[in-house]
Amino acid sequence: MSEDNPPPTQAPGASVTEIPVVQEPESGQKLLQFLQRRLNLPQAMLHRWVRTGQVRINGSRCKPFSRVQTGDTVRLPPFAMKMAAQCDSASPAPEGKEQRKDDAAEDGPPLPPLVGKSGYLWAFDKPAGLPVHPGTGHEDSLTTRLACHFARASFMPTPVHRLDRGTSGVILVAASYAALDETQRALRANTVHKEYVAWVAGRWPHEQTCLVRHFLRKEAVNGFERVRPVRAAAPDAKEALCLVRALSVGDRASLVQVRLLTGRTHQIRVQLSSLGHPVLGDAKYGQARAGATLYLHSLRIALPEGPAFTCLPTWSGPHALTALPEGIACDQLACRPPSCPDGAFPLGEDAATISPLH
Repeated sequence: MSEDNPPPTQAPGASVTEIPVVQEPESGQKLLQFLQRRLNLPQAMLHRWVRTGQVRINGSRCKPFSRVQTGDTVRLPPFAMKMAAQCDSASPAPEGKEQRKDDAAEDGPPLPPLVGKSGYLWAFDKPAGLPVHPGTGHEDSLTTRLACHFARASFMPTPVHRLDRGTSGVILVAASYAALDETQRALRANTVHKEYVAWVAGRWPHEQTCLVRHFLRKEAVNGFERVRPVRAAAPDAKEALCLVRALSVGDRASLVQVRLLTGRTHQIRVQLSSLGHPVLGDAKYGQARAGATLYLHSLRIALPEGPAFTCLPTWSGPHALTALPEGIACDQLACRPPSCPDGAFPLGEDAATISPLH
């Protein structure tokens, strides 16, 4: 990744009136993706232009899924730029406002605080309550704020992964296609170090770091998605693994640190609730009222052979966390027996390794 990319307060221009030359953030994309971002025209139309030879890369015929590289010139039909400009002018502006791309960053809500960057990969501290993507009942989201602030960027900065709406903390955003693809590959391979902190109900019973294992399945309940623990042999069951370490233990609540070994929807919330220690403020898997503060925070994300991004939660009072805890190591920890049931299993000191990590 290049270190010359602009910081997350700027956006390189990529107007449709310019010669369509592939910029570094766009490199590696499929041609159709490149054209859709630059022209904002229907995919079927762009596909037809490519198929009939009206679009060429460096003067040569190409296919819709050909990959574009930095410096490539993309020849378009002579009427393409005019159509794109007409499409932009016909797009509805926000209610009560005239559409002005140059002022988009000033008119939109602010981006979350930036906690670090490495090349085209940025880390933000997402506040609790801000969803990553827009959805029913809420238009404001991290994605829409990025789109507003970088309306003229050659590649729209894109969240690499998800955090629940109520979860705060570190979230990665890619400002180039290559950064997005590379980081998502690492996430799928479970080579990204992701740690959370959470306040849970009751006294956490284990002094040692525990390996927590369940099998989870998504289900639809009253029209809403819910994740449930199921038997290992159940249809669509997926193994969920994490390491849990107590940081502070009390009779009514305990602070725990969690390192994910797999990435399942609502994994931490479901697994801790299944052990009888739901996350405080969790109305879906616990006993909290709707709208309560969810005490779950993305504390640390470290890429393989890359930097680590960290930020502390903004919790106050008895729930405050003022010092960054050390990371939970994955090597030289005892592995659970292959036939062990679901639950939490304290790890010994016999220098074994956790087999799922390999």
